[in-house]
Amino acid sequence: MKRQIYKHLLDWKASGQRLPLILRGARQVGKSHIVEMFGKNEFQHCAVANFELQPELRECFSRLDPKDILPKLELYLRTDITPGLTLLFLDEIQYCPRALLALRYFKEKLPELHVIAAGSLLEFILRSRDFSFPVGRVQFAYMYPMSFNEYLLNNGEQRLGEFLTTVSLDNPVPDSIHQLTLQYVREYMLLGGMPAVVNQYIQEKSFIKVQALQSSLLQSYENDFGKYGEKININALRTLYRQLPYHIGEQIKYANVMPDLRAEEVKKLLNQLEWAGIVSRISHSQASGIPLDALVNEKIFKLLFLDVGLLQRANQVDPIALLSADMMQINAGMLAEQFVGQELLAYHPYFEAGKLYFWKRDKSGSQAEIDFVGIYNNKIIPIEVKAGKTGRLKSLHLFMQEKDSQIGLRISQENLNFENNILTVPFYLVSELPRLLKDLA
Repeated sequence: MKRQIYKHLLDWKASGQRLPLILRGARQVGKSHIVEMFGKNEFQHCAVANFELQPELRECFSRLDPKDILPKLELYLRTDITPGLTLLFLDEIQYCPRALLALRYFKEKLPELHVIAAGSLLEFILRSRDFSFPVGRVQFAYMYPMSFNEYLLNNGEQRLGEFLTTVSLDNPVPDSIHQLTLQYVREYMLLGGMPAVVNQYIQEKSFIKVQALQSSLLQSYENDFGKYGEKININALRTLYRQLPYHIGEQIKYANVMPDLRAEEVKKLLNQLEWAGIVSRISHSQASGIPLDALVNEKIFKLLFLDVGLLQRANQVDPIALLSADMMQINAGMLAEQFVGQELLAYHPYFEAGKLYFWKRDKSGSQAEIDFVGIYNNKIIPIEVKAGKTGRLKSLHLFMQEKDSQIGLRISQENLNFENNILTVPFYLVSELPRLLKDLA
């Protein structure tokens, strides 16, 4: 699978200010695959130390000095580890916290060695009160499921993907290409961006086999619950995990999701799923100034699932309905909102964790909600996701009037156009939002 983060890894390799890199992201999004491909293609040697598969490797980090660590690793891995020629990949590093601590000394004593670490449940270690992280001695990159653009790239539609980067209000998408690309959006909503799922579909073109694999992936996340910690209420966590797909796109109220548990306990369980990357928080912001974080109400939030394909599978969506012309209206637009949120995260700069925000007003007689708000060209832009081909934009206009916004954004099945200060963007152009909005600045 070709991934756009590969370019970021190349930049990291060439940088004179390079630090050991920690690749963060949920299980099965392709972290190990892309690093091993990068190591194989760009170095003479790729030394892979997987602390889950080879627990004996943890003994190599009894001391933290790289000069003590590397000779032992070379013996265990039966490969040379030569600065400048070798990529050292420390995979599933959460199983060896001392290896995380050692990254500091790789930076200080052996900066010429290229080191990448990754771990699907790494967040649990990083958030532990007992762990002292080497701040300033490592850098991060964040990885999500494959974006829609990456799906096109791997599905043999590289030319279409390149064409979309040239689309503008002066150079719109012809209707035939517009309809074709929307059909690919429908496929992507069914498949999602999990690399194993996309690869299987490309190889076999079988939605039935895809559904079986998606079900297996959903179960694999549940099987990981025992690794979250000794004090985890696994039964309650399993119940929450199975309930959340029905509440994507809604404001989360603990009593509605799990009425039999205290809100504080539901909150703790939800944190566990966030740390594992299974869900992402969409925070409520007053959106009255930059940064959006400054006016966040932590008690009001919505959730995004890890992947749109897994979400539709968890909700048992009918594939025939999803591939039909009205697929965006399935589950009251839940999948459409999930798609847009997932795309916004996928195109976020790799060096920082993606954050999502929404806006809501509960004023009597004048309620309004905006699906997402974002910062473009140093301006706050409201983003409405419209599932069907028609739909009122009352909330969008209210936000623009209240916040004195010059431009509003609607993402829908409609072709690209700009009218009455509303930029309408088709689903397949989410990746081009910064460019399209810059053209209007």
